[in-house]
Amino acid sequence: MRTVSVAEAKAHLSELIDRVAAGERLVITRRGKPVMELVRPAEDKPLRRIDVDELRRLVAAQQAARKSSGRGKGALTMRQIRDLERY
Repeated sequence: MRTVSVAEAKAHLSELIDRVAAGERLVITRRGKPVMELVRPAEDKPLRRIDVDELRRLVAAQQAARKSSGRGKGALTMRQIRDLERY
């Protein structure tokens, strides 16, 4: 298992990705402490494509919210909440 600093990983990312893809494990350190480990995925799963028509049907089938959004009498807008001098 190879250990590299964040700076080295930034400078040689393409090379490191190739090494990990070939099966090598890589630990990236920040100030000498391990912060992440790069490993090859357990399985090479193909990405699933989004079916746009299926997504549109799903969105169209969702029912509108029946509860009030809170914009009734006395409700504050986000700008009003931000402008309150609480802090």
